Amino acid sequence: MNVFLKSSTALGLVLGLEAAPAMADMEAAKKFLDEEIGDVTTLPREDQEAEMQWFIDAAEPFKGMEINVVSETITTHEYESQVLAPAFTAITGIKVTHDLIGEGDVVEKLQTQMQSGENIYDAYVNDSDLIGTHIRYGQVRNLTDWMAGEGADVTSPTLDLEDFIGTQFTTSPDGKLYQLPDQQFANLYWFRYDWFNDPQNMADFKEEYGYDLGVPVNWSAYEDIAEFFTGRTIDGVEVYGNMDYGKKDPSLGWRYTDAWMSMAGMGDKGEPNGLPVDEWGIRVNEQSQPVGACMARGGATNSPAAVYAVNKAVEWLQKYAPPAAAGMTFSEAGPVPAQGNIAQQMFMYTTFVAPLVDSDAVMNEDGTPKWRLAPSPHGVYWEEGMKVGYQDVGSWTLMNSTPEDRAKAAWLYAQFVTSKTVDVKKADVGLTFIRDSTINSDHFSERKDKLGGLVEFYRSPARTQWSPTGTNVPDYPKLAQLWWQNIGDAMSGAKTSQEALDQLCADMEKVMERLERAGVQGDLGPVLNEEQDASYWLEQPGAPKPKLENEDEEPETIGYDELVSSWNQ
Repeated sequence: MNVFLKSSTALGLVLGLEAAPAMADMEAAKKFLDEEIGDVTTLPREDQEAEMQWFIDAAEPFKGMEINVVSETITTHEYESQVLAPAFTAITGIKVTHDLIGEGDVVEKLQTQMQSGENIYDAYVNDSDLIGTHIRYGQVRNLTDWMAGEGADVTSPTLDLEDFIGTQFTTSPDGKLYQLPDQQFANLYWFRYDWFNDPQNMADFKEEYGYDLGVPVNWSAYEDIAEFFTGRTIDGVEVYGNMDYGKKDPSLGWRYTDAWMSMAGMGDKGEPNGLPVDEWGIRVNEQSQPVGACMARGGATNSPAAVYAVNKAVEWLQKYAPPAAAGMTFSEAGPVPAQGNIAQQMFMYTTFVAPLVDSDAVMNEDGTPKWRLAPSPHGVYWEEGMKVGYQDVGSWTLMNSTPEDRAKAAWLYAQFVTSKTVDVKKADVGLTFIRDSTINSDHFSERKDKLGGLVEFYRSPARTQWSPTGTNVPDYPKLAQLWWQNIGDAMSGAKTSQEALDQLCADMEKVMERLERAGVQGDLGPVLNEEQDASYWLEQPGAPKPKLENEDEEPETIGYDELVSSWNQ
């Protein structure tokens, strides 16, 4: 086992269970450990049993209670719902119904509970993208205070928050934790490593474009590679040089708010999200109050860089992606590269690595992948020091409207499915890492060569540069729906990109104006700037940035092995 593990004796002392009496529920726990966990864990068996015994004891007051929790439908949550929830019920006596619904539906349910005060679910796994919403409305339990106060008796002594890699994204500016990470995945560039290293392809590309075929550093190179591969026949299959999705659906909004605009170079420098202008184009003042989204108020949502970002996505979707992609959603498009006819994808959510490794079309007979993962290339407006990509951190969230006993029972379940006993096996299934100990485990050292760079990425310091939506966004549910509705008009051709983005930023400012008038968000609520000619802001340093005379930069590629080495620098 790894050196970071506590000894079983030490863990037993921490839990205070070295002399705990055997209980009937422990039989269910042992069955679960034997049949499901095995040695796919960072804990020795004694520590696993000690951790399970703590859950049994802490759950005693809630035996027989039925609770309801919800998450979006991805592989990780399917495993929780189908395997871990029944195990938790058998071990603790708390019956958990773990619903799986679309991510947009999760946000809608949470929004309804916020507005009505009705307890729809006892806990939500919702994205840390809502952190700006949670800290402003005060309708979510502050976990830092909860764990020290009313939730102390149901907070595991082996939770080990320092082991979680995503808590910086679920923490408010005052240092309070609002959400507990349950799964994490980044948006990375995906490409067919075997095709890129084929001598004939390499020679043909060099002859046609004058530089080496490799991982694209910028969008100009991505476009050349997309053009090169589209229409070629490889191994009897017609190939496309790009994969994306374009259906007017809530998931289309994520496609853009999940850092596409910052990858193009729309926002400001500064990690994790760009200050004062973030990847949504929202500007905040020094007090973290949103002051505008349109250029007339200092925002960048309708800026030249934003227009460039949408134009490129639409152009590449039309020219280089399968015709059906324009009518697909996030969940429909995600598995397509596993079919074996896609050469590269700028923007792959790594939650879809799980189905990739089960596909014979993109895996070698020895279990190694024909593909690799790398950082996504950046657009012509991007500058060093800007956000480079998005990372999803789906996190357990307890609403204030949930009764205390139900919140305690749900908190136990949340800790169970993120516990060290369970986490390596859950990550093995879903490949959505949340614990440092899991990423650095012997298990993933043995498996990493079959995951195309995913483990190397998460072991490197580079992983912190990929971040979720930040605190500039004052009301994620209200604002996110505006994105897909307006961007959808640009994707369909109903509006130009400029027209769609002008309407989008105006719609966002209407919401922020209502929030400002209502005064419901306290000292962090919007205080919109007075409108003035956009030229004033375009002449200021940073975002919004004036239109470049030439948006076609010199294409640049890099060798994959060199790129992976750079992650650790």
